[in-house]
Amino acid sequence: MFTALIRILKLSFQDIGRNIWLSIVTIIILILALFSINSLFTVQIISQNAIEAVKSKVDINLYLENNASENEILKLKAQIEKMPEVKEVRYISQQEALSSFRQQNEENPEIIQALRELGKNPLSPSLIILPESADNTDILIANLKAYQSDIIESRDFNDNAVILEKINNITDSVNQVGMIIILIFILTSLLVVYNSIRVAIYTHRREINIMRLVGASTNFIYMPFIASALIYSLVSVIVIIALFYPFLTILQPYLEVFFMGYNVDILSYFTTHFWTIFGVEFLIVAIINILASLIAVKRYAKV
Repeated sequence: MFTALIRILKLSFQDIGRNIWLSIVTIIILILALFSINSLFTVQIISQNAIEAVKSKVDINLYLENNASENEILKLKAQIEKMPEVKEVRYISQQEALSSFRQQNEENPEIIQALRELGKNPLSPSLIILPESADNTDILIANLKAYQSDIIESRDFNDNAVILEKINNITDSVNQVGMIIILIFILTSLLVVYNSIRVAIYTHRREINIMRLVGASTNFIYMPFIASALIYSLVSVIVIIALFYPFLTILQPYLEVFFMGYNVDILSYFTTHFWTIFGVEFLIVAIINILASLIAVKRYAKV
């Protein structure tokens, strides 16, 4: 069995060597297909992180009456904190709101001057409510809308639904385009591998006839071409690993700037899931190549 395996691999490498340029083209097509798949996967991971980042920035504010007493506000705060969907409630007094407003507009002298001329604090105290989970935000907003209190002046529920919808729409569009590109590359890979094996069979037609005459088994005649398909798969996956990691290294700093304050580390994700991602990709490419090889062998080897 070991001797047979060595012979099969030897014949396979001979096929690849005799048609070296066709083999290179085959590997390049497979690399492009894998690069498209990994790029689409990267976009999905980034979009998911973007969605989680937006959800974590949900702003739920209750603006209170200016004449509300401190005890009334603290009592309302304690009642809201008892809601199971609430993680934390922060109380912003009138003075804190004014200080924050001045800091945000310190480079706008017109607004600062308007505050001075007003002569009083126009801002209301407020409660900032943080959800326990982004998935429960809708439930929390519904409960707060239904909550009745005399000291609540207005409610601001900025659930970022529009932003999330835009991100989802962009992600869906990228996924659709990506899937079309991947399907094109898969079909191209099938055709290229099919033609590569067909040419290899043609150059080995005399050897195949001799193997038939001496009683070689069907599997022994098939296996060198199947082995070539597996070699194409292995080489293409190794090359895409060598190319894609530098690409992720270049991309990562831009993601850190764009998602400042959030832990979006694509490079670590691919490293953590290395065997899962590239192992599955190798299996997919190997199955496609073996399928194309079997079709070509059955048609042209006439075994």
